[in-house]
Amino acid sequence: MTRLIFLGPPGAGKGTQAQVLAKHLRISHISTGEILRQAMKEQTPLGIKAQSYVDSGELVPDQLVQDLVEERLSQPDSVSGWILDGFPRKVTQAAFLEELLAKTDQGGERVVNLDAPDEVVIARLLARGRKDDTEEVIRRRLEVYRNETAPLIDYYGKRERLLTINGNQSQEEVTAELKHILAS
Repeated sequence: MTRLIFLGPPGAGKGTQAQVLAKHLRISHISTGEILRQAMKEQTPLGIKAQSYVDSGELVPDQLVQDLVEERLSQPDSVSGWILDGFPRKVTQAAFLEELLAKTDQGGERVVNLDAPDEVVIARLLARGRKDDTEEVIRRRLEVYRNETAPLIDYYGKRERLLTINGNQSQEEVTAELKHILAS
């Protein structure tokens, strides 16, 4: 039973690696950004709530994201395993997730920290060419990531659930390293 949580700075390749691995392992790739967009598109009760925050440029509150994750993990395709990408982002969310997984007998998750140096990540994100990806904005996002998510690395490290992968190598090398670590 494979249950993985992907951590790493923006541009480290989490989404790409999660998709490749999920396909390889035949499990669900659960991206919280994707869940949010889907819920808003389908106008589910949670989606309608989320839409009001998004429309006003606000961050979707933790409780709402947690409700979406809980709803998604209760779907039948999650039973055989999953990769969570984009959640948890802070220790309070990790504690919520731990309780949820214990309650639903879905424990045993491992956490993959895809690490890459800031300069590498900045270069990658600038190369994507999205109009909101200016160097200033990217540096700010990295700062927020390091402040909010770094404590998660300690949190999972203390629980001996953390696997750190060097994200500063080719996509293929990262995939190979992930497959190797998960097979062992």
